[in-house]
Amino acid sequence: MYIVFLLLGCLAAVSAVPIQKTWELVPTIEGRFTLVHVDPFNLEPEEPEFLFVPETDVIFRLFTRSNPTEPQFLELGNSGSISGSNFNPANPTRFTIHGWNSNGEDGLNTRTRDELLAIGDYNMISVDWSAANSANYLTSRNHVQAAGRGVSLLIAELVNLGASENDMYLIGFSLGAHVAANAGKFTGGRINTIFGLDPAGPFFGPDREDSLHASDAQYVEQIGTNGGVLGINLPLGGASFFPNGGRSQPGCGTDLAGSCAHGRAPAFYVESLRSSVPFRSIRCLNHDQILQGNCQDQGSSANMGGEPSNFGRGVEGVYFLTTNDQSPFARG
Repeated sequence: MYIVFLLLGCLAAVSAVPIQKTWELVPTIEGRFTLVHVDPFNLEPEEPEFLFVPETDVIFRLFTRSNPTEPQFLELGNSGSISGSNFNPANPTRFTIHGWNSNGEDGLNTRTRDELLAIGDYNMISVDWSAANSANYLTSRNHVQAAGRGVSLLIAELVNLGASENDMYLIGFSLGAHVAANAGKFTGGRINTIFGLDPAGPFFGPDREDSLHASDAQYVEQIGTNGGVLGINLPLGGASFFPNGGRSQPGCGTDLAGSCAHGRAPAFYVESLRSSVPFRSIRCLNHDQILQGNCQDQGSSANMGGEPSNFGRGVEGVYFLTTNDQSPFARG
């Protein structure tokens, strides 16, 4: 009986211990940072959740060489919007996915579109999930899974019309990298390639189910440029590239908010699509070597970014490279 009372006393004492909250730096809508007191086991924002229905709230704009600047809108559940468009299932398809407090017509979408259509015949689909955006970062962060499901539903419709998942890439920036990840998860990891461009860091990590993981596509490439501030400071991809160490970037000055370094990831990716000078990178033993500035070349180099991707080339692990402080950034 004494043992029973002792156990009950211990359980009561444990339950009485308050859960330790942590302080996290979270970006505000103005791009500044604020400290937020967060329960690490509960990512519910303080403001009420608003309704976000990916089947109707995600906007898909299609661009092809036949309509390089004027979009055609693809609607979930409306196969006629696809069959009546310029979408060609025989051509490769590339999805671009914006980050927090942006939209489907931002620089990542338009610049990637223009570069790839200059190369060849692509189905360029800009994913606009801005209906899920909020001034509260946590609210937007908590919608990446739903937005990713919306993308996966369109992928399923395109496949039904003859497109191949093996000929599709998802290119996401910041929170958009995690949207791409979730689209890949809902598609069973069958998408050919995901590019995670400086995946958002606050409240993401390998332990989060809705975070970017190497298994979300056949090949997942991370380009990390602002780890520990706006981006995540961990390798999440099957191949993870960390230009200039992956935290700060040359040419960005003090960059206390990290917005310049964060924006380098899409800038590097876009440049890699057509540049004759590659972003040649060396493979390191582990991520710690990159953080310490002591990469021991493992004798295996690879190009960061590019079209087509590194899929099927045996590129895996963590990579280091240096860049110029302004465009053109690649040094070869």
